[in-house]
Amino acid sequence: MKIYVCYGTFPIKGHGHVCRNAHEALLAAGYSPQVVRSYGFGPLPKWLNFAKGRREVRELTGQQWVPVLVADDGEVIQGSGDIIGWAEAHPNPSR
Repeated sequence: MKIYVCYGTFPIKGHGHVCRNAHEALLAAGYSPQVVRSYGFGPLPKWLNFAKGRREVRELTGQQWVPVLVADDGEVIQGSGDIIGWAEAHPNPSR
């Protein structure tokens, strides 16, 4: 399992950063995903988002926004809300 994030899963004030929120939901569901830092910034043009993680996200989804989850079965889920919903609906059975 991999989760593609921007620069990390660090805390920020308020409701939290979308990448951290998605990562925390996976941890709460009993997963320990590989974190892929994708760097860059979603609204930038493709030629400015050349980091390996952003290129992989584009190959997986056709866009360059993170977070993106690649589950162990190959399912690709993009967006913090969808990743959180997936984690809540699919708790890790081996925990």
